[in-house]
Amino acid sequence: MLLRRTSIEGLADDERGSAALEFIVGGVILLVPIVYLVVTLGIIQSHTMGVEAASRHVARAVASAESVEDADERAAAVLDSLAREYDIDEESLDVDVSCVGTTVVCPAAGAIVRVTVSSSVPLPLVPPVLGLDESARVGVESSSVQKVSRYWRDE
Repeated sequence: MLLRRTSIEGLADDERGSAALEFIVGGVILLVPIVYLVVTLGIIQSHTMGVEAASRHVARAVASAESVEDADERAAAVLDSLAREYDIDEESLDVDVSCVGTTVVCPAAGAIVRVTVSSSVPLPLVPPVLGLDESARVGVESSSVQKVSRYWRDE
């Protein structure tokens, strides 16, 4: 009966070249989801900042306006500008303007106006098959309050 002895060099030769392949496969498997996560979080953060800026600036525009027509014009201009700046679809923006407290007319001189802006962020690379693009969205919302100017004119 013969016993074979395997040398350490023989074992090392069997493993030669597989580390590079494992590194490439493992790297791709880990790298692709991380890159997707970073891109997705960047898009969501951009929309979040846009919605927050829109609620804050629309509240200021309405509160510092002198009339309803002036407030509408200012709010529309602010929303248009911010939608272009943050690359947000204007049709996905939902804006709600209301007054806090017991004011009968909103906005009114001295009242506190609350502006809530909400939108939904589509996730990148989601195909429109079976409505997946509509269900793979992240909602973002922001509210701001501002005291209306005492020079407000009710017309």
